[in-house]
Amino acid sequence: MIAETVCSAAAVAGLGIAAVTAYRKRFLAAARIAAYALVPLGLVMTGVVEWAADTAFSPTAWAGFAVLGGAWALFATTRTVERRRGGTRKERRAAARAAQADAVAPAASAPSLGQASRPASRPAAAPRATGGADDFSDIEAILKKHGI
Repeated sequence: MIAETVCSAAAVAGLGIAAVTAYRKRFLAAARIAAYALVPLGLVMTGVVEWAADTAFSPTAWAGFAVLGGAWALFATTRTVERRRGGTRKERRAAARAAQADAVAPAASAPSLGQASRPASRPAAAPRATGGADDFSDIEAILKKHGI
């Protein structure tokens, strides 16, 4: 009963503020304030306020909210774990079978490149066993080639 009175008083006060705002020629703001002021009155008239007041003081309702919260927490936890593991058990088994089947390609022993279109212009140089001095000569040759 008190909640309905408070909501009605808030609606009347809001409509008064809207009237003062409209008097100051701010009609758009006045209409917005009137809309906000009519919401509590509409909630009282539809019975939502009475239902909310009955629910707020009911231990059974609070136990129901606790059960709903626990169900939501379980759902969220299982979804998080499922995402980290990569899906359901059936999906993981199917992915493992597909990966095992694709592990060896049927034509893996066949060469992937055909015959070269032209022979190499010069033979490959034999590896040098002299050490670090030759490494700098290669770098020096590259730099001279680019004009540096």
